[in-house]
Formats: sequence, structure tokens, C-alpha cells
Amino acid sequence: MKIRLYLDEDTMSAALVQGLRAGGIGVTTTQEARMRQRPDEEQLRYATAQGRVIYTFNTKDFTALHTRFIEQGLSHAGIVVCPDRRLSIGEQMRRLSVLVKHTDAADMKDRLEFLSGWG
Repeated sequence: MKIRLYLDEDTMSAALVQGLRAGGIGVTTTQEARMRQRPDEEQLRYATAQGRVIYTFNTKDFTALHTRFIEQGLSHAGIVVCPDRRLSIGEQMRRLSVLVKHTDAADMKDRLEFLSGWG
């Protein structure tokens, strides 16, 4: 099954959403889900319930959250973090597209990926 993305508040640029959708990638945002300003754990649980991989710039908190979930035997649909906020929208789109093309949703289960590894 193809990866579907859930964009955290800090990554939900309209241009990125439009570009990913134009490329055939399923995307929803915290705004569309009416989840703005909710805690990170709630965001991750929501994304997982929807079968979506969360994409965020919040590397520190989501890396810690991933570790805690794994240590506690909890599951999530996947996390993609982008430590470099300076990446252009086009570059983020390109790297996310490569990730989606080469990784199945089942392979992302309980996995933390750094967008920098998909350059």
C-alpha cells in the first residue's frame, strides 16, 4: 500500500501540499484534520489512526516520541523528520516523493526516517 502523509503544523505549506497532491501523493494536514495546536503525541496517534505517516520539522520531540513508543510497545504508522528547515519546498517535495516511491506504508510502520537520507 502506498504511503499517505499527514503534515504537521510546521510543514504544512500550501505549495508543498499542492505539489505533493499533484504528484499523486495522498496528503492531509493538521489544519484539514482540525488538529492544530494539539500535543505531538496526539498528532502521532491521530496520524496512526488514519494510517498516515507524519511529516514534521520537529526532530527533537518526534525522535523522543518514537523512542518512547517503541520502548513501551506502542505502534505508529511512521515518522519522517526534516532537521533542515532551510530545505526549499521543491527539495522537500522531491525527497518525499522519492521516499513514497521506494517505501511501502507497511515498511514505514514503527519507523523513523530522516528526510536528509532521501537526497
